Amino acid sequence: MKKHSVGVVAILVKRRAQTAPHVNDILTQYGEIVIGRMGLPHHKQDMNIITLIVDADTDQIGELTGKLGMLKDVTVKSTLAKV
Repeated sequence: MKKHSVGVVAILVKRRAQTAPHVNDILTQYGEIVIGRMGLPHHKQDMNIITLIVDADTDQIGELTGKLGMLKDVTVKSTLAKV
């Protein structure tokens, strides 16, 4: 049985114009596990910050964060609580 978790995923996106379409494509693929999303620009650092609240098994969350983390100019960190 897969371990089910609820957690937060933080995504830091640099070079928004080039990177955001790729981030959004991946987030759309995993939309069924996202229960909340907030995005904020950080103009001073030329960065955008996206936070996700996710609810899924750890494999799905790992796939999501892995794909995002492979993108250039994207940093991803997550914290999960087993349910």
